[in-house]
Amino acid sequence: MHAPRLFARLNRRVTNPAVRRWAGRLRSHAIIEHTGRRSGRVHRTPARVFPTAHGFAFLIGYGLESDWVRNLVAANGGAVVHRGRRYEVDDVRVHRAPEGRQFLPPGLRRFATLAGEGHVLTVRRVPGGEPGEG
Repeated sequence: MHAPRLFARLNRRVTNPAVRRWAGRLRSHAIIEHTGRRSGRVHRTPARVFPTAHGFAFLIGYGLESDWVRNLVAANGGAVVHRGRRYEVDDVRVHRAPEGRQFLPPGLRRFATLAGEGHVLTVRRVPGGEPGEG
C-alpha cells in the first residue's frame, strides 16, 4: 500500500522545497531532474536513492501515477544529482512489486514487503564522460 496522494501534494508544496537544499549532497538522497510531459518545465524532486552497479534505484512511495515517475518514463531519462554530482540517466524501468524489491537494501526490502510496497524505478547512468557538478 503506497502513501496517500494527500501526502504527495503536501510534500510537493511544503517538504520538497526545503529538502531540495541538501538532498543532492547526501549518500541516501538524490534530486531527480525530470521534464514535465505537458509543460516542458524541468522539475527537481528529492527522493531516497539506492545506487546500483550501473545507475540508481528509487522506491516509488506514492504510486505509479506520481508525476516524477510518469515524466521519467515518458522521456526515458532525465538526470540525478547525487552526492554533489549530476548524472544524465536513461533506460528508465518500472519494476512492480514484488520483483522491484530486489533493488532495495535488505532491511528496506523486508519493510516494503510488510507494508505491501515494492514498486521500484531504476535508471542507468549514461556512459561516457565524467559527471558534472550538481
